Amino acid sequence: MQRQRSLVALILVLIILAIVVLVKIPLQQGLDLRGGAQLTIQVKTTEEITEIAPDQLEAVKTVVDRRVNALGVSESQVQTIGSDQILVQLPGVNDPQQAERVLGGTAQLDFRKQIPGTEAQLQIEQQLRQQLLFEQAALLESEEGGDQEEEAIAENQAALERSNAAIAELFEKTNVTGKNLKDAFAQPTQAGNGWQVAIRFDAEGGQGFAELTRDLAGTGRSIGIFLDDSLISAPTVGPEYAETGISGGSAVITGNFDVQRASDLAAQLKGGSLPLPVEIVENRTVGATLGRDSIQSSVYAAIGGLILVLLFMAIYYRLPGLIADVALSIYALLTLAAFALIGVTLTLPGIAGFILSIGMAVDANVLIFERTREELREGKTLYRSVESGFYRAFSSILDSNLTTLIACAALFWLGSGLVKGFAVTLGIGVVISMFTALTCTRTFMLLLVLSFPGVRQKPQLFCPNLSPSQ
Repeated sequence: MQRQRSLVALILVLIILAIVVLVKIPLQQGLDLRGGAQLTIQVKTTEEITEIAPDQLEAVKTVVDRRVNALGVSESQVQTIGSDQILVQLPGVNDPQQAERVLGGTAQLDFRKQIPGTEAQLQIEQQLRQQLLFEQAALLESEEGGDQEEEAIAENQAALERSNAAIAELFEKTNVTGKNLKDAFAQPTQAGNGWQVAIRFDAEGGQGFAELTRDLAGTGRSIGIFLDDSLISAPTVGPEYAETGISGGSAVITGNFDVQRASDLAAQLKGGSLPLPVEIVENRTVGATLGRDSIQSSVYAAIGGLILVLLFMAIYYRLPGLIADVALSIYALLTLAAFALIGVTLTLPGIAGFILSIGMAVDANVLIFERTREELREGKTLYRSVESGFYRAFSSILDSNLTTLIACAALFWLGSGLVKGFAVTLGIGVVISMFTALTCTRTFMLLLVLSFPGVRQKPQLFCPNLSPSQ
């Protein structure tokens, strides 16, 4: 009797802890419930690398993962598909085009030194480039459309590429590149009328940057900051840095950025450059409306199924059925708390796994109650029948749940994405259902039998068709 009371105290503590967890830690929702963006990235080969090795695919995934983290998206998922693709899921992202720019961009950054005697030529080329950029913006904003405008845009783009190449020839490369970056972040300009990207170099980069600025200090020639071979900023260095250069390993990139462009560039730089070229082959958006509809339908299905199961157990198994209903409610509470505590991201397959595990929790109780009825029909006392019922059903429950857990392990190991979510939720549900069936149900039944003499004298409450002589 003391043992049953201790177990009841343990169950009460678990219930209170589960409620606290569910209040403090909300359940995470996956892409199909919350809405967001899903991108499929194709990793491409080059002339030097004709076949993508697993470690090269993993290197690309690492860079993409860093860029996703820099986007600040919570509960995101990055995983490889096959031998040359990467799947990125971004729950809650409403601008998939921004994610595409950041994740697929190459962002090759380097600092170059302007060649002596090119000052006048640089000014001419920059004015020409500004004019081309202005014309490009006007063409893109135009609503006329048609083949002529597309042709004009193509010609303008070709002229821009020629201008970028002409400007690049006015600079010589140095050893200060994006590989020397330690950090990059967007910040407002000192005047407060724009945004810039602050960067910090490692020791090698800081020394190289100091040498570069020392060489250019007071000459009127500029530092060429190139992103993907396109000049984005060309600051000059004052003569006060002629002796030591700009030391400290910090710099800022200016270039008429707004906050979005500055943040995107910082994310690309901080994520590093991609070791292989990539292409976004699919950019799919899952609407929040679809997510809400899915949640609503799933909740209705779960509540409807749960109510039917509770009614069946109470009507068919009488008093033990009511106890099983209580244990089933405890099971649902503990399972949801476990999902929140472990950080399981609920998806539609995950909800299906949870509902399926509710059915398995009922199966265990059905086995126990049927064994108990058999013992009562053989003439044993109610207490002995209940004990024997649990003992005889244990091996069947254990075997059934073990085979399910093995299937869950296989699905988690070999599956991917939503299949893994299904395996995790079903596996957690199976483990907790064993606890509630073998501990909660057993404790409540024994406590009822031992504490209430009136119940011990009415075994028909556990087996309706039992004859009075038994």
